Amino acid sequence: MQDRLALLGGTPVRTNPFPSWPPVTDSAVAAVTAAVTAGVWGEVGGPYKTRFEREFAAYHDATHGIAVCNGTVSLDIALRALGVGHGDEVIVPGYTFLATATAVLAVNALPVFADIEEGTGCIDPDAIEALISPRTKVIIPVHLAGHPADLDRICAIAEKHGLPVLEDAAHAHGAQWKGRGVGSFGAFGSWSFQASKNMTSGEGGILITNDDALADAAWSLHHCGRSRTGAWYEHSRYGGNFRLTEFQSALLLDQLGRLADDVARRERSAAMITEALTGIDGITALERDPRCTAHGYHLYQFRYQPEAFGGLPRERFVEALAAEGIPCSSGYGLPLDRQGVFADRAFDVAATGWSADNPRTRYGRTDLPVTERLCREGVWIPQTTLLGDEADIADVVEAIGKVARSVAGLGVPA
Repeated sequence: MQDRLALLGGTPVRTNPFPSWPPVTDSAVAAVTAAVTAGVWGEVGGPYKTRFEREFAAYHDATHGIAVCNGTVSLDIALRALGVGHGDEVIVPGYTFLATATAVLAVNALPVFADIEEGTGCIDPDAIEALISPRTKVIIPVHLAGHPADLDRICAIAEKHGLPVLEDAAHAHGAQWKGRGVGSFGAFGSWSFQASKNMTSGEGGILITNDDALADAAWSLHHCGRSRTGAWYEHSRYGGNFRLTEFQSALLLDQLGRLADDVARRERSAAMITEALTGIDGITALERDPRCTAHGYHLYQFRYQPEAFGGLPRERFVEALAAEGIPCSSGYGLPLDRQGVFADRAFDVAATGWSADNPRTRYGRTDLPVTERLCREGVWIPQTTLLGDEADIADVVEAIGKVARSVAGLGVPA
């Protein structure tokens, strides 16, 4: 039977792999080889690093770039450059990767978790404003899955309260809000180049900014506390060795040259999937704000509503879709404040100034209903799948439809 699910012994929709990642190309090999033979392998002012910093920042409409060893360090450096420390509060979404919030702990401050918007999954501006207190020092919106958060409202709220915005754009390479690159709206934009990201050097990260003084502070922090004009062994602040290497910079420059084409390809693939999902009851694509003029699509996200499928758990649906040959996952399974590091207060309570009396940091008991729902219903398809051709994406669409039609055969686990 054509619709017999692969999980139940049927033939999977596809057995061929989707585009591989990382992108091992002749140009990537040539770029790294050139960096090796240039003989400058690690240097704060190395030619590949400085060129990558300049070009990546310019691509996203910023004047400064500081390339670092990973995307967690980039957040840490930005927070330090903004003066965040003991007892301060930083507002972050409850639906994001751990590093957005643990970077706050790393500077001895406390993350305050805000709920997200129903449509996009990005941080809710109303929730941000409701959580601002005299201790609030920074707002960190996350451009979830590559979709920009509502930068109009977030920046307006930040300006009203005199707060800097640190954009976590780890998912949002090449994304734009109203024709302008994300990361250039706030005091800083922060990216990751970890192995799964839409641009990767295995590990790596970058900060961008249009503020000269913040750029100098971040540069110092990533370069052992030195200043641009000081002597080599003159250290004016507490920094570290967080520099990106020349090899990684060469790889990223090669990928930056293809970023616009890759963004366009992911956009086309996502549009095909969204159109197909429109007619499937119980499966809903996350919305796209019309002000999002370029979506990074690190992930394609949709909601699976079990009640439309006889109560079948999302995990069983995901298992069936994966068996059809479609890479997918359930994403973040818990609101971030319920992860053990927060719920069990597995951090330095004294250094951060955490108190049981602070209603904004009652981790494990935070009221985040929209976050809870997306944790229960979210399904992710990774960015590498979206780089496939039309036939590949047609297989994604066919597999989702096949599982949706045949899901009753899976039964509901006792």
